[in-house]
Amino acid sequence: MTGERTKRRRWGIPATVRPFGPVAVLAVLHAVAFLTGRGTDGGGAWLSAWAAAIAASSLLFAVRRAPQTPAGKVDRDTWRWFGLAALAWSAGAAISAISRLVLSRSAVAVSPADLFFLIALGAMTAGFVAPIGPPRSARPWLRYLADTYVCACALFVVGWVAIFDRLYRMSGEGWVQFVIELRYPLLDALLVCGLLPMAVGALRGRRRSAMVAYCALVVLTAADVMYFMDRLNGGDAYGSAADLARLAGLLLLGAAPWTTLRGGASDAPRRRLVGPGLAPAATAAAAAIFVAGHSLTGAHGLRPIVPIIAGSAVLVVLARLGELVHDNDRLRRAVKTSEKHFRALTESINDVVVICGLDGVIEYVSEGAQPSYHYTAEDLLGRSVRDVIHPEDLPRVLVAVRRLLRATGNDVVRIACRVRAADGTWLPTESTICRYGSSGDRSADRLLVTVRDFSEQAALQRQVTHLTFHDGLTGLPNRAYFEERAREVVECGQGTVAVIFVDLDGFTAVNDSIGHAGGDQVLAQAARRLRAGVLADDTVARWGSDEFAVLVQSATEVQTVVDLGERLVRVLAGEPYRVGDRSIVLTASVGIAFTETGVGGPELIRNADVALSRAKDLGGGRVEVFAAKMHADVVRRLELSGELQRALTEQQFTVEFQPVVELATSRVTGVEALVRWWRDGVFVPPEEFIGTAEESGLMIPLGNWVLREACCEVARWRASAWDIGLSINLRPREIAAPRFVESVKAALDDSGLSPEMLTLEVEEEVLVDGGDELIARLSALRDLGVRLAIDDFGTGYASLAYLRQLPVDVIKIDPSFVAGLGRDETLSLLTRTIVRVGRDLGLCVVAEGIERPEQLELLKEMGCPRGQGFLVARPMAPRGIEALVRTNPRGEASIPLHGSAQSAG
Repeated sequence: MTGERTKRRRWGIPATVRPFGPVAVLAVLHAVAFLTGRGTDGGGAWLSAWAAAIAASSLLFAVRRAPQTPAGKVDRDTWRWFGLAALAWSAGAAISAISRLVLSRSAVAVSPADLFFLIALGAMTAGFVAPIGPPRSARPWLRYLADTYVCACALFVVGWVAIFDRLYRMSGEGWVQFVIELRYPLLDALLVCGLLPMAVGALRGRRRSAMVAYCALVVLTAADVMYFMDRLNGGDAYGSAADLARLAGLLLLGAAPWTTLRGGASDAPRRRLVGPGLAPAATAAAAAIFVAGHSLTGAHGLRPIVPIIAGSAVLVVLARLGELVHDNDRLRRAVKTSEKHFRALTESINDVVVICGLDGVIEYVSEGAQPSYHYTAEDLLGRSVRDVIHPEDLPRVLVAVRRLLRATGNDVVRIACRVRAADGTWLPTESTICRYGSSGDRSADRLLVTVRDFSEQAALQRQVTHLTFHDGLTGLPNRAYFEERAREVVECGQGTVAVIFVDLDGFTAVNDSIGHAGGDQVLAQAARRLRAGVLADDTVARWGSDEFAVLVQSATEVQTVVDLGERLVRVLAGEPYRVGDRSIVLTASVGIAFTETGVGGPELIRNADVALSRAKDLGGGRVEVFAAKMHADVVRRLELSGELQRALTEQQFTVEFQPVVELATSRVTGVEALVRWWRDGVFVPPEEFIGTAEESGLMIPLGNWVLREACCEVARWRASAWDIGLSINLRPREIAAPRFVESVKAALDDSGLSPEMLTLEVEEEVLVDGGDELIARLSALRDLGVRLAIDDFGTGYASLAYLRQLPVDVIKIDPSFVAGLGRDETLSLLTRTIVRVGRDLGLCVVAEGIERPEQLELLKEMGCPRGQGFLVARPMAPRGIEALVRTNPRGEASIPLHGSAQSAG
């Protein structure tokens, strides 16, 4: 690290400066020698050789330092040519010094050094030409050569009149010899005129170095002119001011690479050719004035060479002026054509095009203002755009325009504002503002404004916004709007806020019976009733399907909100809904939740939904207010659902069987399969998880598992010559499963159990609410040979009707009837009637819930054929059932029914 730092900076001098140290020392020594008159023979030539060599080393060092980019490649080419020019100059100066010492003290007119000087001039020309991208046509090159020729002629005329004419007369030489002596000033003048466009055309970031190199050429030209004058004046050409000028020119050439702006024009490595333009004419005019003044005041007339050179230059200038006139005419026609195209373009689009000054005064307006804003062009010309921009939008427009005027380049500003139409209405617009002039011209004094009427888009956007936050059927706000509104109101914290959830009970049956179109009419009528039943400040929204939500912002008292909920229940259920010629009666359930500390908008909505679920669970048609226990119950059901899923995967469930006996003989004729859950070794009662399993949909896989396990177990017992049947209770979700009939058939086929040995029990209320689809499914089961039983018979209101519709085999008396035997004469009479009806219809009657001896005796006296209950036998594991079989030598199980049966389970 230290070595590298020493390499870059030695004795505190930067590496980029060290190559010019020897040049500075030699320059000081030469200046002292020149001022004291002690210059030695050939000293100036040797000084030029040393300076050119060091300049070459600086340029070649710059070639190594150039970056590896497209712009860096162009820089390397330029510095490489300039370095070659400096090396050739160094060689020519060294040869000139040696020739002076060897041949004579006087200057040699033509020597081998001239070859190297010419090579130096050619290499320097190549260095300026290398970065230029050549024009695609010949006309730019012809203009460039013509301008260069005129400038060179003008400089020659001025130089001849001012300097060379006198020197020519003093020299006494012929034309050829004098021109040979004048070769370097002439070549330098041509290069100075010819390379100026290339130096001026350098890209930004490289222009400084190009101009430094051009200044080096100008200084070297001045040195050659001074050298020529010293020789023709009879002085010593070496050791004069020409050497100092040549030293300065070479020093500038070597310093050119280090004045480049780093990073400039890195993405555009090529320069452009910039012609002098009117400079030739100006130079020629100045030369003509100078020559005319010299002719009037001078003692001698002009030499013939001056009219020849000046005349040829004038001819070239006239040709260039003719071309300029032609180009000007062509440009004028192009401008007119562009103006026509511009007007045709502005009239063919729907947007309004306006051209105005920087003060905002309108100078041009397209015809598009008539259909959009009902303005004619005469109405707007001469007016300020401030008159038609909405006062609230005007400050933003002014700020945007100021930002545009401060920006560089061809920037464009887009801004939305309201514009006043001719009838006084304010129309939303989208405007584009840019400078009206050349690309990137900061001096452009006009603005081009394109105005697009945004009225249709704004109306469409408002419609989309309305549809986004409103229900298309009822016109009420939708769920997204209600959630956002509830969040805002709760966060404001102004008083107590309540959310009321409303649900139409039994709405699914409406869609099933009259179709979704009729259901939509019912929902629309319910929405109108809700909107009319609340205050104007309350928000009514459709939450989804048949659910609505009400946000009460001024819930001053709890009872007031509860009264509102009860009123909504009455409003929704008060009158039938009319759908065509049909009248539909529906009830409604309501859940209410109030804001509490730490309860936000989403939690408040959730609490109201929980209260609504509680109201529907309790039968509907009622109002429930949220309590913390409700949420705990919901969370508990969710947790229980997850535990049930895990229990089903880990096989934590077992199947127990409760015997069904023939009351007259105490013989076990069948068993009812019951599911049991042992969660981590702890028994969970069925009433705690059966409802959750049905709500979560787990009842379907759980029921299938129970069916398969029970069928396999009973089939194994029957294979052991035990004549016994199987009963399984079905839940509504199981029956509604799409492939329920197929799953029953698959269980029978896999286990080998005969279909007639399987009895499927369906609760009576499920039959009442199930409809035709349930009847069809049960009939399909009956076609398989499976027996059907009505469980909890006697609790429904259409029991006898279903006995007529379904081919039922068994009816099971509800335990509530059996529990009243011997204590309630009415229940005893009803039980006796059910037994008699079953016997008359040829059905098997099973009494459930036998727990007392007197119940058993009364059932026997009534002639009830079969029964089950804790008095008969408790549910037991399969090994308990097998123990009953083993106690009977004939392979038939029987249970004593005189009290000792209590210990059988």
